[in-house]
Amino acid sequence: MIPLAISLHVLSAVIWVGGMFFAYLVLRPIVAIQFEPPQRLTLWSNVFSKFFPWVWASVVLLLGTGFWLISNKFGGMENVGAHIHIMMSMGIIMSLVFIHVFFTPTRRLTRAVTEHDWETAGNSLAQIRMLIGFNLLLGLVVVVVATGGRYLFT
Repeated sequence: MIPLAISLHVLSAVIWVGGMFFAYLVLRPIVAIQFEPPQRLTLWSNVFSKFFPWVWASVVLLLGTGFWLISNKFGGMENVGAHIHIMMSMGIIMSLVFIHVFFTPTRRLTRAVTEHDWETAGNSLAQIRMLIGFNLLLGLVVVVVATGGRYLFT
């Protein structure tokens, strides 16, 4: 079970952080240049509706496998290194930020796009962009901590 849990944990992180990286650094600049606000905002609303179910699955798997591994592989929080505490704390913060993005600005964006309220949609997208940028930064730091933390924090 431990190899399966580790594999699911890593795959979930790759899907979530990789998806944010692609959306933020590749898709966003191109969409900003090639589309007018109504098309751009509609596109982002549709992109989020397809990507966010994957993020939900990733969040559930990351937290579930993470806590399971701490308990079953390491024997509890008292037996893990500082890098695991940092990774877990940052992962929880990322999850909370995502939950906020999902339930507040994304719902506002979707509603505004449906109502053709482009100003509200634009403001909502700006908030989503800022929060995803923050989560992307945290996610990249988590990857560094997860892979090199045992060497950095010993």
